Amino acid sequence: MTRILTAVAWPYANGPRHIGHVAGFGVPSDVYSRYMRMAGHDVLMVSGTDEHGTPILVQAEQEGVTPRELADRYNRMIVEDLHALGLSYDLFTRTTTRNHYAVAQELFRTDYANGYMIEQTTTGAVSPSTGRTLPDRYIEGTCPICGYPSARGDQCDNCGNQLDPTDLINPKSRINGETPEFVETTHFFLDLPALAEALGEWLRTRTDWRPNVLKFSLNLLDDLKPRAMTRDIDWGIPVPLPGWQENSNKRLYVWFDAVVGYLSASIEWARRSDDPEQWRKWWNDKEAVSNYFMGKDNITFHSQIWPAELLAYAGKGAKGGEPGPYGELNLPTEVVSSEFLTMEGKQFSSSRGVVIYVRDILSRYQPDALRYFICAAGPENQDTDFTWAEFVRRTNDELVAGWGNLVNRTASLIHKNLGEIPEPGELEPIDTALLEVTRAGFGAIGALLESNRQKAALAEAMRVVGEANKYLSDTEPWKLRKTDPERMKTVLFVAAQAVNDCRVLLSPFLPHSSQLVHEALGGTGTVSPLPEIREVDDLDGGPGYPVISGNYTLGETVAAWESAPIVPGTPVPAPSPIFRKLDESVVEEELARLENKDQ
Repeated sequence: MTRILTAVAWPYANGPRHIGHVAGFGVPSDVYSRYMRMAGHDVLMVSGTDEHGTPILVQAEQEGVTPRELADRYNRMIVEDLHALGLSYDLFTRTTTRNHYAVAQELFRTDYANGYMIEQTTTGAVSPSTGRTLPDRYIEGTCPICGYPSARGDQCDNCGNQLDPTDLINPKSRINGETPEFVETTHFFLDLPALAEALGEWLRTRTDWRPNVLKFSLNLLDDLKPRAMTRDIDWGIPVPLPGWQENSNKRLYVWFDAVVGYLSASIEWARRSDDPEQWRKWWNDKEAVSNYFMGKDNITFHSQIWPAELLAYAGKGAKGGEPGPYGELNLPTEVVSSEFLTMEGKQFSSSRGVVIYVRDILSRYQPDALRYFICAAGPENQDTDFTWAEFVRRTNDELVAGWGNLVNRTASLIHKNLGEIPEPGELEPIDTALLEVTRAGFGAIGALLESNRQKAALAEAMRVVGEANKYLSDTEPWKLRKTDPERMKTVLFVAAQAVNDCRVLLSPFLPHSSQLVHEALGGTGTVSPLPEIREVDDLDGGPGYPVISGNYTLGETVAAWESAPIVPGTPVPAPSPIFRKLDESVVEEELARLENKDQ
């Protein structure tokens, strides 16, 4: 058994999440976690809503509410969406908890005490019309390195280079389009150059990362410079140093506190258990594994900034130092970054109406249909386009006609002809050949899932489903009732065993329907647990909030990753369709809905 931390990107709480978000961080992390639990590992899957920073502040002002009120609204909405999608978080929390404030401030204090937070006077951007400071990400212009016209003030998403707002050609405010004024301001910077050697040594050991992620991360080492970790803003975590803590206009950079959330969520989870120190099993034990799931625009923060903060906390850089009370914390084992999901050939954009919100699609379609599309055609290693035509095709041709049909006709044949799982006779070569295929799937598909090759894993699982469908077509058990009823029993037993094996193989991808298939074959109890929304009190006296949590213990609520023998004599009820077939008119309806949003 290995302890595995699944660290999932924190969705920003300034609006509902669209399917491009969950294709990058949500579904891939859940598939991985579900498989690892079934394989017998001790998984801790954590995340939450990221609730500080300028976008929330600006939006709250526009809506006439406080930043906390805005964050509360979208925190609850995002919790409901991710819960409906079946994402099996051990804890999905938020960054406005007092626990998170304390953990983030402790990281900052120790990084500072070890010499890696350096105070520097720099140039900050100010809005001429309001006098308010403009954070780097709210300034846009042409990248001086690659010429990309929409580079941000902290980074160019096209070439990946770090930038300062003053580097941009023709900088403009993204809020109102005006040209910012630049004034002197003082901030704390993470001394990345002092951590460069330690960062490089660690990165060069990450040989099994996805090639695009590793290459991008290593390239970042070429031009390391100190990076600001505080901001001129009044919505965020106070800077925990004398003379700074009292300054209401200086706060920790939202990206500093957001990545600390992986640690703070683990600590909160432990504090809510019977052992408040058990988070250390995932963070201090060198044998533990940590996989971080996100979209490619967040690689910098997870392969450079967060590891640098952890190295600084441990005193592992050029300036030395001693670990703080949390001890030496594990660096990421792997940064699992997905590419972008586009929609009907366009980049997702809530402001331009090019968007499908998670809650909208789940109000009209089954959650496993969306999960299936993301796993089968998602942006695992290249940008991928979501089209309604392809969504309908995959749902109808693969889920309904492939997997759903196999389950339905197997259960229907058993129910109508026997009423229960039959006792098999002697197996023939065609029977043993199918069972060998399904059982071999556990090793092959498991290896692919363990290495985060989920598209290939799902393709292999559906190939096994195809073999089971072919077996039914070849053996024709519906003709055997009168000619050879004993042979019919054997064929239906083998078919039911194959369906049960396929159910387990598909369970990480399709948790909702996995439970339905289990019940279709007469199974009882939970084999594919779904998360719960729980209302909790802040551990340290702040306002209460909803969290996602659940019981995913192997053997109690989670089936093992193995072929489980079906039991002859188990009653099989009349089946109902597992998946809903979609009418072709869905495509035109959804495109019309999208066009109306865009107007």
